[in-house]
Amino acid sequence: MWLSLAVVAGLYYLLRWYRERQVVSHLRDKFVFITGCDSGFGNLLARQLDLRGLRVLAACLTEQGAEQLRNQTSDRLETVILDVTKTESIAAAAEWVKERVGDRGLWGLVNNAGISLPTAPNEWLTKKDFMKMLDVNLLGVIEVTLSLLPLVRKVRGCLVNVSSIMGRMALFGGGYCMSKYGVEAFSDSLRRELSYFGVKVAVIEPGYFKTFVTSPEALSQNFQAAWDQASPEVKELYGETFLASFVKTSTLMKPPRSENLSLVTDCMEHALTACHPRTRYSAGWDAKLLYLPMSYMPTFLVDLMMYWGAPRPAKSM
Repeated sequence: MWLSLAVVAGLYYLLRWYRERQVVSHLRDKFVFITGCDSGFGNLLARQLDLRGLRVLAACLTEQGAEQLRNQTSDRLETVILDVTKTESIAAAAEWVKERVGDRGLWGLVNNAGISLPTAPNEWLTKKDFMKMLDVNLLGVIEVTLSLLPLVRKVRGCLVNVSSIMGRMALFGGGYCMSKYGVEAFSDSLRRELSYFGVKVAVIEPGYFKTFVTSPEALSQNFQAAWDQASPEVKELYGETFLASFVKTSTLMKPPRSENLSLVTDCMEHALTACHPRTRYSAGWDAKLLYLPMSYMPTFLVDLMMYWGAPRPAKSM
């Protein structure tokens, strides 16, 4: 019995290995639009795909970021300024893409632009803090996708949405986790709807990677700003000692941050170039070995793991 199961499992993974190594043809004729290319994953992916010969259309938030990217890539790569929180900016970028791709359509759309701050215990934050996060990480993804979807559907292309392992389990307060849960839900609904038209939808779920927005300094300033705007009642409940302990725990005792961003961009590249891309890609060993298994554990056990030894509010039970 066990031998039969081993053979079946071996054949399954052999078939999967073979299918995932089939690459789409004529890559040099295909256009890919990527958001958030000033730095981080988007910047590296743009350079990576440019080396593969794809026609990269890179959206940057600033002209400085766009210029730096152009200086590091070939003449094939083109840039456009895009603020995913502004409808007029998205409309202008969509028109710019249409002019460049023409009748050839858009093979790939990578919704990479995102932010991770502000974050803090929920009671320290305001509605404006949540809206800022949702505007970029979720509503921006939705509006960009809807604006460019006809061009992707035309060539039976691929949509790649960058979520997070925190889209499977909410480990801290603020709008980040809920925005990534939203990206997961949006992607699932798109995948089913667009399967009729041959469009593939892939979700990238990175673990904890070292980027400029998650530096200890930025986190510390973020927590202090959230604390400063909290009500006197909330400050009394939590206490100054909690603030100091929370900041120290969050900035100094996080899991090691991977500096190898290619672990994420390799997943994106595979989703765009493979004939049979995966539905989901977990990028980083912490995602594969820690957070993903935790997402399947009983809730009480995850709660115990997350709050064991964590700082407690001054007036907690």
